[in-house]
Amino acid sequence: MTIAEQTVCVSLGPRTYEILIGPELLPRTGELIFRWYVQHAGKPPQKPRGLVVTDSNVGPIHGETVRRSLEAAGWSMDLIALPAGEASKSLDVVTQVYDRLIDQQADRQTTIFAVGGGVVGDAAGFIASTYTRGVPFIQIPTTLLADVDSSVGGKVGVNHPRAKNMIGAFYQPFGVLIDTSALATLPDREYRSGLAEVVKYGVILDAEFFTELEAHADALNVRDPEFLAKVIARSCRLKADIVEKDEYERTGLRAMLNYGHTFAHAFEALCGYGELLHGEAVSIGMVCASRLAERRGLIDASVTQRQVDLLTKLQLPITLPAPIGFTAADAIGRMRLDKKAVAGQLRFVLPTRMGYVETIANVPEADVATVLAEINVR
Repeated sequence: MTIAEQTVCVSLGPRTYEILIGPELLPRTGELIFRWYVQHAGKPPQKPRGLVVTDSNVGPIHGETVRRSLEAAGWSMDLIALPAGEASKSLDVVTQVYDRLIDQQADRQTTIFAVGGGVVGDAAGFIASTYTRGVPFIQIPTTLLADVDSSVGGKVGVNHPRAKNMIGAFYQPFGVLIDTSALATLPDREYRSGLAEVVKYGVILDAEFFTELEAHADALNVRDPEFLAKVIARSCRLKADIVEKDEYERTGLRAMLNYGHTFAHAFEALCGYGELLHGEAVSIGMVCASRLAERRGLIDASVTQRQVDLLTKLQLPITLPAPIGFTAADAIGRMRLDKKAVAGQLRFVLPTRMGYVETIANVPEADVATVLAEINVR
């Protein structure tokens, strides 16, 4: 079976870039990115230099493949592997990468290649946005979650010990290279974590897409290559549509991409970063947000039940693992740190029908506490 390459364009004026999706792309990195330099800089780099930022799990497999491809195309390359896990999205770890760049006398022409999952992409993008106030940056995600979410849209950053993604920037890459073959090496838990973000797009933007996911859950469970490529391209297109209209999250439109995330980010922080994978927390958070929408009279129970059924079929959690080490008051306190909160007042992205969400302000904390109690957080 031959799977055709697909291209999704993120149209942002001078920051416009392509997302190239297809199998066996990593060994062709040096060839494929050539046109992106012509597009952004008017010409290819004369003495191309780069740093592959990857992690200890991905580096020996995909990081080295990308480095070899670039070196074969004439690049002078270095590689640094961060410790795998959410803890690497920190200023302490990022400083170690700055040290490496300074040691190699990297300048504004040096390109950062992020090869890995969302942690690597977010941290490497933050490094690219801040080193010498900005260097070229290419996203090469190797997880499903990064394919459909964190690699698209230019949000980069690191965690603060008290709040996830609190330190960061909007910084668009030169391009995004999504090799669907990389998903074959992805551990099952990581793969399913990415499926949560796929489901999210159906709930917030595309009811027909959600119905298609329901009908083809079995194909997702067995990682059918053709259907996965289609799902990734559709997810990227849906996110790109929002980013094009609200690149810097100023109108509130882009906030809809955070459906389930107000709950999820609190759960991740309180459980200890890395205990819950991001997609697992989002899965639980979506169910909580949908139940909150029910309590506010925005939807009927069937909308929540469809999400529960699909997430369960995809073997994603819909409740927190026991024992719960925090209280509802702890969770609500974390939610007040959410970037959608205004003066400490909670706001949530909630569904009003399948395929459509709104940002709802002035949600009573009592309703949030009731929803948390349903997943044994009291």
